[in-house]
Amino acid sequence: MEIYCTRPGCPRPINHFSDLDDHSTLRTVQQKYCTACGMPLILVGRYLPIKLLGRGGFGAAFLARDRYTPGMRQCVVKQFQPAGNLTTTQLQLAQDLFEREAVVLEEIGTQHEQIPDLFAFFPVIVPSFLHRGQQDQFFYLVQEYIDGQNLEEELEQKGKFSEPEVLEVLRAILPVLQFVHNKNIIHRDIKPSNIMRHRNGKLYLLDFGAVKQVTNAPSGVGGSSTGIYSLGFAPPEQMSGGRVFPPTDLYALAVTAVMLLTGEKDATRLFDAYSNQWKWHERVSISPKLTNILDKMLLPAANQRFQSAQEVLEALDSPPRPITPTQVHPPQSKQLPRPQPQPHPIQTQPPQQRSVSPTRRVAPLSTFELLIGAGFSGFEGGLIAIALFSLLNSSTITFAATAVILAMLIFGQKLRWIEKTEMLVIAAATFGAVWYFPWLRAGLDIQQVAFLTVGAGLVAIAATALFRLIYKLLSLLFSR
Repeated sequence: MEIYCTRPGCPRPINHFSDLDDHSTLRTVQQKYCTACGMPLILVGRYLPIKLLGRGGFGAAFLARDRYTPGMRQCVVKQFQPAGNLTTTQLQLAQDLFEREAVVLEEIGTQHEQIPDLFAFFPVIVPSFLHRGQQDQFFYLVQEYIDGQNLEEELEQKGKFSEPEVLEVLRAILPVLQFVHNKNIIHRDIKPSNIMRHRNGKLYLLDFGAVKQVTNAPSGVGGSSTGIYSLGFAPPEQMSGGRVFPPTDLYALAVTAVMLLTGEKDATRLFDAYSNQWKWHERVSISPKLTNILDKMLLPAANQRFQSAQEVLEALDSPPRPITPTQVHPPQSKQLPRPQPQPHPIQTQPPQQRSVSPTRRVAPLSTFELLIGAGFSGFEGGLIAIALFSLLNSSTITFAATAVILAMLIFGQKLRWIEKTEMLVIAAATFGAVWYFPWLRAGLDIQQVAFLTVGAGLVAIAATALFRLIYKLLSLLFSR
């Protein structure tokens, strides 16, 4: 049996003990020690870490076995491991967050089936491996193991989610948030990696290490933020270190939904800092009803969003009707007299301005796509120029014709007629033609052609990056 050493920085953490393959021996053995650093391997004489699941900013997680249960139950052992050079204050804050997770899980884990149960919380004090005569103290939290994939892993594996799949996520997680918020607890770190889907399909909310517990506070009143958040998911009130509220979690859940719908893996790429708005509508084709609900959840001011998870659920289940958040749809000016009330005024269609088909819009190119397109254009420009000069033997005509063809290629990229696959096909086809027909090389050998065209592509990337940087700097300057 292999046991994983939990000491940070252990040079050989995997230890193999053949005698522990016998379950009767495994249940009675007193202790085993790491052969590399001497760390006790059976934590508090009970939990045997067998695999590293991952590391984060404040800890590491291990898959473990509980040898004091009949079936050697699997569980997750989380160890407090702060990364980087933290000050005493930061270290104490990180430790408080870790201990707070244990407190919250003990309080609510057994009360809700979609929150992992807490099994144990304990410290371990051992001789230091690096400093003789000193001791190291480690804190451990043991919780229920959810066998499955988180939504970040699902997104990486299957690509963007459909509208019904995102609605399933919202309807599964919103009741959990309502339960948590009723306990005066704000999660503060909702994101795809903290939502786990069990193999049986049930969704769980994980990682309560960043929770904010509001003690003796009336409903709807938040507490100040500690500054612990995931970039891109935190709303303005959390990023500024201000008070956090239930709408703070709803904002992060909406960002999660938008990422799943668009397939975007970096939330910050969906937010335009210049206009202070989320730019995601052009990349999806979903119902106006869900669009309006997510828009309202993403409003910058907490008091403009839905005030509870229950309100979002009611909006999802209600008949389609327009929700007009101020940043998305400004109020219309008074142009017509107010109509007289009718006996049964029912509005079943959203406002006309929301009925524009998303398929007619074209998503703006990201910086990465812009640089890839620049490299493609430079490469193609070099090939086209060499081939045309071979045929026309006129630099003026070659320059003009190359400029026209390049303009068409760039226009096609802007409208997304030409994307990654098309770029590869076009580049391979044109280079293959120049390689196969020597009379298209203007007297150059194929190595010289490759050198010139790749060089042109690199120059185009550098120039585009420079102009992009200048544009960003000027945007920031004039936005002040």
